[in-house]
This record gives sequence, structure tokens and C-alpha cells, in this order.
Amino acid sequence: MKPRPLPYLIMILLAGIGLLSSCTDIIEPSISKSQVTLEAPANAYTSTSYAVNFWWDAVDHALTYHLQVVTPNFASPGKLVLDTIVKNYKFTYTLNPGNYQWRVMAENGSSQTAYSSPLSFTIAATSITKQAVQLTAPANDFLTNQSTVSFQWTSMYGATQYRFEIDTNNFANPNALVSNTVISGQQINFTFPKSQVYQWRVQAENDTANAQWSAINTLTFNNTPPAQVTLVVPVSGTTLSQPVSLQWNAVTNAVHYKVYAFKSDSTTLYNANFPFVVNTNIYSFGQGISGNKIYWKVSALDAEGNEGKASPLWNFTLQ
Repeated sequence: MKPRPLPYLIMILLAGIGLLSSCTDIIEPSISKSQVTLEAPANAYTSTSYAVNFWWDAVDHALTYHLQVVTPNFASPGKLVLDTIVKNYKFTYTLNPGNYQWRVMAENGSSQTAYSSPLSFTIAATSITKQAVQLTAPANDFLTNQSTVSFQWTSMYGATQYRFEIDTNNFANPNALVSNTVISGQQINFTFPKSQVYQWRVQAENDTANAQWSAINTLTFNNTPPAQVTLVVPVSGTTLSQPVSLQWNAVTNAVHYKVYAFKSDSTTLYNANFPFVVNTNIYSFGQGISGNKIYWKVSALDAEGNEGKASPLWNFTLQ
């Protein structure tokens, strides 16, 4: 057999390397032999803070972590206190005074590690003046077009009520707050008076003491839709070959655009793909056959999910 030329062999080798690389990208590495190392709270640690900051070392190729906390220990559990999936390798959770153990398991889409060896810690009872509740919902920098939102936070051992405050001036003037409400639970529904950026915080209280204020979270309420889209090309009534580039003017405050395509009756959506959401002010239409008449329009969407008035309906015919 005649030997293959060297360039040919090099090409085969490179192709094999490329194939191996692509397989590595597709096949998710197993983490079953990896271990999770817990960092804090350390074993036998005693804390006077009810808000516990759990921290462990990240595991390569892990996508999530399964965190469990029991009281008093896993050998003889009296109660499963926390059983949650965490995307990061840090998590804060508020606990009542008591003795606890915690452990973590790393996971990805196809494998998981064993649980780490559990560590024990103790939360010591103390005055609520040294504590602060944790805000749980909505998340910081939340965007919404819903006028009424449910605000939630963690309970605090020793507290009998909670002061909920919301403002638009970062609490600079305590006498001019948007809301200052005291309730017994850990949830309140609030209706925003107008579109604006708001700040909110919570303080636990009892008959003799006040806790520290929570962190301040920001929320933006906006129910004003973006302006109407103006179509640019193709001019209505044009006959064009595929693909057809649909373009329109960018709209201030728009982060997405919703492209509507209809059949020749101008009311039936062209197929299940429409309306199609894009991030730019251009869309390539590459469907249909010669002679099809396509109607289309576009609307703008802002970050809060408001949809503006759609453009007038234009049409084009496929060549």
C-alpha cells in the first residue's frame, strides 16, 4: 500500500483532536469522586448571631450544591431545619438558638458527590438588639410592572412584631416615608402609588428592644409601556426573495422586541414560533414559499415586561 503523504496524516490527526475536543464539550465531567470541603461555620463553633453564613469550597464542574441543616445532629436528627439547592458556594440562613449540624453535596446534570462529613455548631440566645432579619423576596434590584408586590423576610427568635418601611429617598427623612407599617408576621403586600425606584427594609421588635435594621433592598416599579415601534424595511407591498430582513427603529428603554408574523389573512399567526422575541431591531425572515404574502408588525418590551403599542401592520410577498 502506498504510504499516505504527511499533510494528509496531519489533517487526520487534527480532525481527531477536534472531535475529541467537541466530545469533551458535550460530555459533562463526573464529580462523583470529588469531595466538598466545609469552611464555616467550623466544627464546634458557637455564634451569637442568628444569621449564619454557610461557606464551603467550590467543586470543579459542579452546577449546584445541596445544603442540609438538622438539629441536633445527623446521627440522631430531631428536625430537618434546612434542605435547599444553592447555585453558589455561600448561603445565609437565619436560625433559632440551638445545636445544629450541617453538610453539603455537590451536583451537576449527570453526577454528584457524597455528602461532606457534617460539622456541628451552636447558636446562643442573646438580645435581638444584636440581630437583623434577612430579606427574602423580592430580590435586590427587582424589576416589576405589577403594582402590588409581596414582601417577605425571615422570622427572628425573640421578636413579636416587624416594622416594614419603604421609601424613595433611601430613608433620609424618617417623617416622609412612603410606608411605615408594623405587623406580626413576615409578609406584607404593598401597592405602589406610582412608577418609581423604591427602597425597603425591615426591623424586628419586641416589647423591650429593637433589632438592627436589615439590609436595604432596591426595587423598580414601572408600568409605563415603551413607545410604539416604527417599521423601516421592507416597505409594505414589496416583493422580495428569501431571507427577508425586517428592520425597525430602536425604541428608548426597550430591551427586547416582539416580532409578529401573520398569514395572508393578516390575522392568523404564521406558525407557533410567533410572536418571536429578539434583542435587536432586526429579524431575518426565512420561511414560506414563493407567492406567500406575509403580514408583520413589531412591538417593544422594556426590562419590567411592559409591551408597547405594536407598529402598523405591513406586508411583503415572497418572490
